[in-house]
Amino acid sequence: MFKNLIIFFFINGLFAIHANADLDVKARTAILQDYYSGEILYEKEADISIYPASMTKIMTAIIAFDLIKSGDLRLDENFLISEKAWRLSTSGYSSMFIMVGDKVSVEDLLKGIIIASGNDACVALAEGIAGSEEEFAILMTAKAREIGMKNTNFVNSSGINNPDNYSTVRDILIMSKYLINEHPKYYQIFSEKEFTWNRTGGDPITQGNRNPLLYKNLGADGIKTGYLAVEKYSLASSIIRNGRRLIAVASGFNSKKARSRESSKLLTYGLTNFDLVNISRANEPIEKIDVWLGKVDTVDVYIDQDIYKTIKKAKKKLLKVSVIYKGPIEAPIKKDEKVGVLKVVYDDEVVGEYDLLASKEVKKINFVSRLLKSLNFLIWGDV
Repeated sequence: MFKNLIIFFFINGLFAIHANADLDVKARTAILQDYYSGEILYEKEADISIYPASMTKIMTAIIAFDLIKSGDLRLDENFLISEKAWRLSTSGYSSMFIMVGDKVSVEDLLKGIIIASGNDACVALAEGIAGSEEEFAILMTAKAREIGMKNTNFVNSSGINNPDNYSTVRDILIMSKYLINEHPKYYQIFSEKEFTWNRTGGDPITQGNRNPLLYKNLGADGIKTGYLAVEKYSLASSIIRNGRRLIAVASGFNSKKARSRESSKLLTYGLTNFDLVNISRANEPIEKIDVWLGKVDTVDVYIDQDIYKTIKKAKKKLLKVSVIYKGPIEAPIKKDEKVGVLKVVYDDEVVGEYDLLASKEVKKINFVSRLLKSLNFLIWGDV
């Protein structure tokens, strides 16, 4: 009566575009990820320690965005500018050019950090939130641990050179993905190309976004550059094209031009050599499976998450997806009960297994109906 059933789907999402297997990004360390599938498409020494420089400011923004999201901070809240914050604007560092004694809104400070890369704005925001930059850095490191950044430590809010302020490109990738995923509304600030600060006692200052990819036809929408003499040039970047998002992080470029050129090359490699296949969407029916002794003969099954797989175009292989269950499934069946497994195989390798859940409750038929159903099966073999 009961048997193991396998229903196969074949998804041919591949195109004959040659992928350069010998890609070499001219950076000391680099990594590229397909955002939706989470798969790493390229990496080069991704776990060696780096000085994150101004990429540190991504975490500074995250701390503020988290507080705004929880209702503990407002964009229109004003912070008093300290002498420590002001001095950074007079010391040759990238600055928003705030003045000691100013009261500046959180929104303006965030734009000063993200767009103008203002170190002074970082200190002002840190002091306003935590009382001191040192206490704020403790929050930053704690957040890094919370989201899975295992090889990162923060001791300041701006990324100014300090041997105890370190990370890896893999960790910066994790941080960037958290920002995009958890704060899509505020992440849009990273795509703004300029910010005008109406400073006290002087003419307004307009500064452009330092991310060079925003000015190319790549679909870039963030996120942050960095530079330190000991680390050279770095960039965390993201593009979105044709429903795909890629995130790249690289550090140790020899020049600004190399940073722009090689980051573009890395992201383009991901676009042209890989396809993203959407296998299923969360909570949408995948297949009908047979039910035994239920008030209905079939029930829709679903998966409670989006499933994406990234496939290398040059291989021209088939992605095989199978619904596996021991069926027909005997009623009663509870809503959201596990009734089978979705198995994903690519190039003869199992790349994922996911629980199949019943989309609705299926009640058992009454005794007389069950008896007739059983007799019918014994006589005709029909379930």
